[in-house]
Amino acid sequence: MSDSPRPRDDEGLLDQVGPALSRLRRRTSGGRGDLTRNLVLNVVHDDPGEMTVGGVAAEMGVAQPVASRTVAACIADGLLRRAASQADGRRTVLELTEAGEAERGRFASEQREAFEFITAGWTAAERDQFARFLIRYSQDSSDWSRRQTRKGPPDGSAATGA
Repeated sequence: MSDSPRPRDDEGLLDQVGPALSRLRRRTSGGRGDLTRNLVLNVVHDDPGEMTVGGVAAEMGVAQPVASRTVAACIADGLLRRAASQADGRRTVLELTEAGEAERGRFASEQREAFEFITAGWTAAERDQFARFLIRYSQDSSDWSRRQTRKGPPDGSAATGA
């Protein structure tokens, strides 16, 4: 039995998407620290350019001091390293270490194992379709997020990072 009421119509169904994604993220990670670390490692890995602490903050939707502490913990654990930007030597960028790549692999294996367990009662076609839709949703949400960042706040003010 689900811990949330079943929606009665399509609108109700769509209203459940955000909370469902939130529960999914909370329940399929190894804990708060693992969730945050996994997010940071994936943000750095997935960026096609050079990722900074400010970029991590923006991508995660947190204040820069929060991202800075999280990044510092990843550096202390040997998962990330700071490097000079190749485009602007005055800027510091983040790079995954071999240990960081290995940790991403470990997280991915745990997440796959959770996915397979959770969907064990599904048909192979249902599992594959859901996986395709989830990946597509993730890719489309990245595009949406980039567009939102370029547009800036609705009032035209500069973002504060808070």
